[in-house]
Amino acid sequence: MGRKVTIAASTLNQWALDFEGNADRILQSILEAKELGATFRTGPELEIWPKKKLCDNGNYRETRWFSSWKKDRQTEDFHLPRMISNITGQKLVPIGDAVISTLDTCIGFEICEELWCADSTHTSLALDGVEIICNGSGSYSELRKGYVIVDLVKNATMKCGGCYIFSNLRGCDGQRVYFDGVSSITLNGHILSRAKQFALEEVEVITATIDLEDIRTYRNALRSNSNLASGTPSYPRILIDYSLSPEHDTTLPSAQPLDWIFLSAEEEIAQANPRVLADLRRIIGDPEYMPKSPSELCNRASSLAAAVGSYHMNIVIDKAISAVLEIFSTVTGLFPKFAVNGGCPRQNLALQNIQARMRMVLSYLFAQLMLWARSRPGGLLVLGSANVDEALRGYMTKYDCSSADINPIGGISKTDLRRFMVFAKDKFKLPIVGDIINATPTAELEPLKDGKLAQSDEEDMGMTYTELSQFGRLRKIDNCGPYSMYCKLVHTWSNSSTPKEVAEKVKHFFRCYAINRHKMTVLTPSYHAECYSPDDNRFDHRPFLYRANWSWQFRAIDKQVEYITSIKRSGSNISVTSNKKLSDSNSKARAGVTV
Repeated sequence: MGRKVTIAASTLNQWALDFEGNADRILQSILEAKELGATFRTGPELEIWPKKKLCDNGNYRETRWFSSWKKDRQTEDFHLPRMISNITGQKLVPIGDAVISTLDTCIGFEICEELWCADSTHTSLALDGVEIICNGSGSYSELRKGYVIVDLVKNATMKCGGCYIFSNLRGCDGQRVYFDGVSSITLNGHILSRAKQFALEEVEVITATIDLEDIRTYRNALRSNSNLASGTPSYPRILIDYSLSPEHDTTLPSAQPLDWIFLSAEEEIAQANPRVLADLRRIIGDPEYMPKSPSELCNRASSLAAAVGSYHMNIVIDKAISAVLEIFSTVTGLFPKFAVNGGCPRQNLALQNIQARMRMVLSYLFAQLMLWARSRPGGLLVLGSANVDEALRGYMTKYDCSSADINPIGGISKTDLRRFMVFAKDKFKLPIVGDIINATPTAELEPLKDGKLAQSDEEDMGMTYTELSQFGRLRKIDNCGPYSMYCKLVHTWSNSSTPKEVAEKVKHFFRCYAINRHKMTVLTPSYHAECYSPDDNRFDHRPFLYRANWSWQFRAIDKQVEYITSIKRSGSNISVTSNKKLSDSNSKARAGVTV
C-alpha cells in the first residue's frame, strides 16, 4: 500500500441560482484536478455533506434557508433521484455525520463555521483517526481578515496533526460581499499550497502531495492526544474500496512549506477590484494589455475616450436651486439664508440639503438621458461617494450620498481610504494625489467666507475621522452602548482628553448615531470591507429608531465623570477600572448593556 497522496482544493466563483454555470465550474475543477495528478479533490461550501453548525452573525443568516444536522455521529439512507440512479445503478447512499474510510487513509469534513466555532469538528475527527480534513467554505473578504483563516488551519493541524484542505469561494455571489478565494492545503501546522487572493480566474485548482506517514509520526509524538483518542467516541465509517495513494509512489516529491505574505489594508483595497484590468482589456480590445504607467494608460485612455464618446461635464445647478427656493418663498413668504449670511442652523442645513438632493436628481437625469442625447443606446450608473465612517455618523444627506446605484467606497473607512491614497501615490508614482490627501475634507455645500473655505467635515461632525473609526469598532464589534463605550475610551484617550471631554464626545456620537440611523435604511449598496459597517440592509440589524437623549446611559456617564473628578481632586491614586466604591446606582450602570 502506498503512502503518498496528491490532493486538490478548488476555488470557484459560484453564483446564487446560476445552476448551469455552477455545475460547469465544478466539473471544470474536477478535470483540472485530475490533470494535475490529484486523486482527491474538494470544493467550496454547498457541494456536499450536511452541516452541523450554521452561521448567523455579520453578513450571514444561514438559518433563513437551512437547518443544521442534529444527529451526532449518525447516518441515514438518502434515496437518490432516478436521474442519478439510472447512471450509477445505486439507489441509496448514506448521509449524515460520518467519515470516509479508504484503503489507505480516512477523510472527514467540517464546513465553514465549524472551523470558527468553539466546538470545532476537526478536534474530534483527528482524535478518531481522520487524517485528511476537508472544509468547503464560503468565507467573505474583509480588510485585515486574511490572517484569520491561515491561523485557524495552521493551529488546527499543529494541535491535532493531519492535513487540512480549505476550499473557498471567489468573486461575488450576487449580494454585497466579495469572496477573495485563498484556498489552502496545510499539513501538521505548515501551509503547503495556497490559491491567489483577489484573482480573476473563475476556477483555480491547487494541489499538494503529502506523505501520510508524516501525519502518523507527528500524531504519535503527541502522547496526550493519544490518551484522549482512546476514550473518544467513534464516527460511523463509510467504507470505500479505493486507495488515494498509488502502490508505487516513492518517486512522488512531497510538498514543502511556504511562507504566507499578508497584504496590508491599502494593498487589499488595491486588489479588491480585480475586474478593472479585465474590463479595461475588454474595452480596449487587447486581451494582453498591461499598463506600463499611469501616464501611459491615460494617454491610451484619451484616444479611447474619444472613440467611445466618454467625456466629463461640469454642470452649474444654481438655477435649479433658485427655482426650488422661489417655490418655498412663494408659499411661505420667507427666504432662508446660509449661516454666513445671518441664517439660523435650520436654514443653513436646509439650504445644504437642497443642493445635495438636487445634485442627485440631476445625476439620475443625466445618467438616464445622456446616452440618448448622444444617440447611443443604454443608460449609465450613478455612483455614490460616502464612506463607512460618514454612514456611521450619518454625515450625509438622505437621498443624496445615501442614494445611488452603487458605492465603490461605501464599505471602506476614511482612515483606510487615506492610507490607500498614500500607498497609491508612492506605488504608482502619482505625486498629484498628495494634493488630494492634504486637502481639507469638505462637503462644499456652504458658501465661502471672506473668500476662504468655511466648512470642513470634521468640524461639522464634531469629531475626527480617527475618532469615528474608534466609535464604529466599539459600537459594532464590542457591542458598546454609551456607558460601556465611555468606560473604554476614558482610558484610551486619557492622554489627550479629560474624562468630561471624553463623556461629551461619546454623548455627541450617540446623539448623532440615533438621529441619523434611519439613513441606513436607504444606504447605497457597496462592497463589504469594514468589520464595523453600519449597513442596515444586511450587516448591522440593530433598530433604526432610537431615543436620542439616551437618558439612563448618559446619567450613568455623568455619575462616572463626577466620581473620577472627585477622586482626582482628593489626590487619591485609584485606577478607574479597579474602582470598588461606586454607589449602587453606578454599579448597576456599569453592568448595563445597551443593544
